[in-house]
Amino acid sequence: MRIRKLALAAMLGILAWQAQAAPDPDKVLHSSFNAAETGYDPAKVSDVYSHGVIENIFEPLLTYDYVARPAKLIPLTAQAMPEISADRLTYTFHLQKGIYFADDPVFNGKKRELTAADVVYGLKRLADPATGSPSNYLVLGHFVGVDELAEKAKNGKFNYDAPCEGIKALDRYTVQLKLKDPYPALSYVLAMPHTSPQAREVIEAYGQNSNAHPVGTGPYILKEWKPGVKTTLVYNPNFRHIVYDFHPTPGDKAGEQVAKDMNGKTMPQIGRIEVQIFTEEQPMWLAFKSGQLDELYSIPQPLLRGVLNMDPKNPRRAALKAEYRKAGIKISRVLDPEMTYWPFNMQDPVLGGLGKEKIALRRAIAMSFDTDQTIRDIRRNNAVRMEYIVPPGVVGHNPNFRLDYGFNRPLANALLDQFGYKIGPDGYRTTPDGKPISIDFLSDASAVGRQWNEYWQEALDSIHLRVSFRPVTFNDLLKAMRSCTYGMVGAAWIADYPDGENFVMLNYSKNIGAENTACYNSPRYDKLYLESQKMQDSPERNHLYDEMNKVMMEETPWLPGETRFRNRLMQPRVLGDEVHPVLQVSWRFMDIQK
Repeated sequence: MRIRKLALAAMLGILAWQAQAAPDPDKVLHSSFNAAETGYDPAKVSDVYSHGVIENIFEPLLTYDYVARPAKLIPLTAQAMPEISADRLTYTFHLQKGIYFADDPVFNGKKRELTAADVVYGLKRLADPATGSPSNYLVLGHFVGVDELAEKAKNGKFNYDAPCEGIKALDRYTVQLKLKDPYPALSYVLAMPHTSPQAREVIEAYGQNSNAHPVGTGPYILKEWKPGVKTTLVYNPNFRHIVYDFHPTPGDKAGEQVAKDMNGKTMPQIGRIEVQIFTEEQPMWLAFKSGQLDELYSIPQPLLRGVLNMDPKNPRRAALKAEYRKAGIKISRVLDPEMTYWPFNMQDPVLGGLGKEKIALRRAIAMSFDTDQTIRDIRRNNAVRMEYIVPPGVVGHNPNFRLDYGFNRPLANALLDQFGYKIGPDGYRTTPDGKPISIDFLSDASAVGRQWNEYWQEALDSIHLRVSFRPVTFNDLLKAMRSCTYGMVGAAWIADYPDGENFVMLNYSKNIGAENTACYNSPRYDKLYLESQKMQDSPERNHLYDEMNKVMMEETPWLPGETRFRNRLMQPRVLGDEVHPVLQVSWRFMDIQK
């Protein structure tokens, strides 16, 4: 038996080349999401709910220490952090040996080891037009030779066997990545679920159905998937032997409790995970209160005041009410590295464009909406205003910037009057050339979505603009944003990695069709973004971020929203569950008392 040290996700752990002791199959964790997943192919999905499941099935090269605060990158399937050349254009990774994919009929009964070719294939899939990856921006424009392969594939098939200097395997366990320009965010990118290694024979066997057949090297495998209803994961018998050995930051009480509960146990401890989807908050809360759910991803908004004692003057201060503390209920609460926002479709014939009259229309709409009121009434003070593209807790945030158009309905009406949006006999405004205006507002079909519509109806009525709300499911909402087929919509973005580049890229024009949901094409913004992308965190990069925020304020592709707190609740029997700043769920680091 050969033993050596390994840094893994939440810990410095022990890797022993022996069979893993299977977790108790009767240990079942009942969890919940408040929106439906979209699938489990890492290259094809981008929502947080799918990612939460994927994190437990697939393993990228790098990951995050579970208890380190602030978030810290560590190796996962790689032996160590990358070797980086002096010019920062070449990254070399050496894979651990003896990591195996979960069993699948595609492998014909043979154990399938993870190799460098699987890392290369997983990255190239993001660039393949046939994959249709919403995360193609992670590789396109960065790696030598990849854009050329993608361009050729537009009129045929992507040639995965063609030599590619930018992404290649040097030998069975060594991967080399060569960049066109410095890409400071690359190490973070290689910890994202999107960039996970994948077995080529699996993808070729399941084709378009790859979302339902994920095969990875992680601690769990997909047992059952009823889209939008339920997902079940079970232990992967091929998972290697890992012993939890957490080393929290001194004084971090939550991390110290995780270490106390979990150190010395093997990963994973839970034999089965059942995730139920709740699109309405009340049934989810009742299931938790009755003990049918072991954890809540986050407390439903309408129930926050009944569960937490909150300080209205300081939203960062909140505590469980006495009745829940007495019942042994536990909470993990953090200000998420996220933002909510209201994109205007910049390609929409009514709202889009960079002409002064179109900017005036969007600016007036922004000034008509009272964000402070919705933070109070809908968010229940469980959020703070978004004042910068990069949120608090993320590298590059500027706490002194104010990304705010100001709530001012009289000024909004005066602005529309000035630019020729006249009020007609029916009480609604027309365009400067006399055409009727109707705003196509895509909205969430849930009860909370209907509540938001009421506040928006009031805002738009106050400036005499007609609106048509179009309620859709979460999946359809994502499709409409990526295809630029809407007028206005509510959106949210949570950090894939804790660096500002992950947020400023949301407005880059080449990300239209993926994460640029405002379909925003601004030459001024693009120029600043491309300059910033080559820089490490520095005052010079922060200056560019400030300039990008100013451009966005001037051209108004969004109305900024807020940054929310996540309040995860756990039953007394749950151990090791802590909200991580980047990782979406904690299942592989947890235990549950039967």
